[in-house]
Amino acid sequence: MSRRLAGVLLALVVLAADQGSKYWVLHGAQLTDGHVLTLLPVLNFVLVWNHGITFGMFMSHGNAGRLVLAGVALCVVAALLTWLWRVERWLTTLAIGAIAGGAVGNVADRLQYGAVVDFIQAHIGPYSWYVFNVGDSAIVCGVAVLMLESLLRQPAGGDRKAA
Repeated sequence: MSRRLAGVLLALVVLAADQGSKYWVLHGAQLTDGHVLTLLPVLNFVLVWNHGITFGMFMSHGNAGRLVLAGVALCVVAALLTWLWRVERWLTTLAIGAIAGGAVGNVADRLQYGAVVDFIQAHIGPYSWYVFNVGDSAIVCGVAVLMLESLLRQPAGGDRKAA
């Protein structure tokens, strides 16, 4: 399998998992606003509609803001796919695919519902992280892989030092 195809397939798998889990939360589990479904002592499902972007920023700009955010996100996805097509490292390709799939899932929510469906809440006692979704998880994991890869990558020419 080619590296490019693997990256695109991972993006599609992330998109399907993201949209499928959101569909289940909205229609199968029938999770309503404010209702908490406890899965584990450290994990809940709770429906939150994120009208902004990361951590709810820019929530107050109405329909125009929603369309602008979706448009910007689609431009970012186009840039990611261009990068995916040009990059030569497998790990980078897969990380970009994960980020693109998660981003497209969130754009689809924004266009369909006017907000992103978030529902996963990790917590320890009263200390809770933000509520997020499968696409958000793929984005964070993909960015973490890109950062680690960048930090661990050998400079061109291996261990040789400049003369």
